[in-house]
Amino acid sequence: MITKAAILGQVNLPLRVAHLKIPVLAKGQVLVDMKWSGLCRSQLMEIQGARGPDKYLPHLLGHEGSGIVKDVGQSVTKVSPGDHIVITWIKGSGLEGGSTTYLEGLSSVSAGPVATFSSYAVISENRCIPIDRIVPMDVASLFGCAVPTGAGIVMNEIKNLTQPSSIAIWGIGGVGLCAIAGAVLEGFEQIVAIDITDEKLEIARSFGATIVLRADQEDFNDKLLSINNGLGFDYAVEASGNVRVIERAFESVRDFGGVCIFASHPPVGHKISLEPHALIRGKQIRGSWGGSTDPDKDIPKLVELYLSGRLPLDKLISHRFKLVEINQAFKQFNEGRGQRILLDLDQ
Repeated sequence: MITKAAILGQVNLPLRVAHLKIPVLAKGQVLVDMKWSGLCRSQLMEIQGARGPDKYLPHLLGHEGSGIVKDVGQSVTKVSPGDHIVITWIKGSGLEGGSTTYLEGLSSVSAGPVATFSSYAVISENRCIPIDRIVPMDVASLFGCAVPTGAGIVMNEIKNLTQPSSIAIWGIGGVGLCAIAGAVLEGFEQIVAIDITDEKLEIARSFGATIVLRADQEDFNDKLLSINNGLGFDYAVEASGNVRVIERAFESVRDFGGVCIFASHPPVGHKISLEPHALIRGKQIRGSWGGSTDPDKDIPKLVELYLSGRLPLDKLISHRFKLVEINQAFKQFNEGRGQRILLDLDQ
């Protein structure tokens, strides 16, 4: 079989769309007829060389998507041909199918256990989550990264919420909006959305933010300090990918128990700087690995919340592009225009 795919041949150059030969499935691998994939900052960083030296070039990209199982390799039992699935970078149950080598003529193109920017994709069984066929396939792709990471930080990592609490979400992209949605579901009394564009803050309101603040305005610090009488927030979630914003989010939580959790990973070599005494005063900070999500347990729960109308994910999708338009899509993503940008991969 042949698939059309977007190839990263060299960092800081546009992706190249070409036709590749699909290899015979190995043990633990699944062939997926891809339908949709989301763009994520992780892929943008790979394209820009911001994750350090890339020893796997040329290779495929993409780590969240949706599709229909076309075939399965040896010993695969989790999914069967015809199943509708979410594809996620977060490991779940099932076999680890390992990496894949496609062919472009006589040249090899590598891919890891999950790579979704192609019309057909070989995916590791443990990155596949079967879902109800009633779920729209474009929305289904969001459950591969944005939803479990953003909502998962709040729903899995913020424990024992027994009284009205405050939370600040720094960076209102796909992950930030899902964190807002998670905060609504968890009953937060005060949900503050912080970004630098009015469009994103308006959408944050529609997701349930009770206060929105533009971080690039001169009176931002005064407005921030006026909330909770300057005592700080119980929690902060940072999703911008900027080290200064991580620092600022940490500063914004209260002494004696305030917690800052960041889901973003700035470019390699960037470091955060924290006031040591703030840690002595009881402020806490930590990173999050995919919202501590158990894909096999949590994604079906999140899907049910969507189907019941409690997760407004249709509003999360701002733009759709064809695979051949992928460089245009990443340009728009890099400029910060839109929430979750999707690739239409259907043949």
